[in-house]
Amino acid sequence: MLFDKLQADLKQSMLARDAARTGTVRLLISAARYHAIEKKLAELKDADVTEVLRRQAKQRRDSIESFDKGNRADLADKERAELAIIEGYLPKQLSADELTALVKAAIAETGATSKAQTGQVMKAVMAKAAGRADGKEVSRIVSSLLS
Repeated sequence: MLFDKLQADLKQSMLARDAARTGTVRLLISAARYHAIEKKLAELKDADVTEVLRRQAKQRRDSIESFDKGNRADLADKERAELAIIEGYLPKQLSADELTALVKAAIAETGATSKAQTGQVMKAVMAKAAGRADGKEVSRIVSSLLS
């Protein structure tokens, strides 16, 4: 299980005295436990932990963007380091070519011809991608193909 892996990695990072990894993994475990309490789950499944990891990764990406705009390279670098650790636990992301092929298949499947049908295509793509694609990137590809 993914949650067990996080706990084992926490112990390992503590023994290795890797402060950055220890802090990030602690935060992930805490977020996963909070998610379990919030959703009243008796047990955390891999899908639940993956959802938490995706949310945490998205928060880091948004923070990096904000820090870069505010010329705070020190904070952006810290967030990038945390994001790299989080992405190590997430499933491999689809490449740009795989994503484009998936979007084209979804457009053909839904019969979309205009930007007004972007929502239908997005829904189909995100279901097939199963968390292996960033929504912003999918939206960008869908928009370019439907224009």
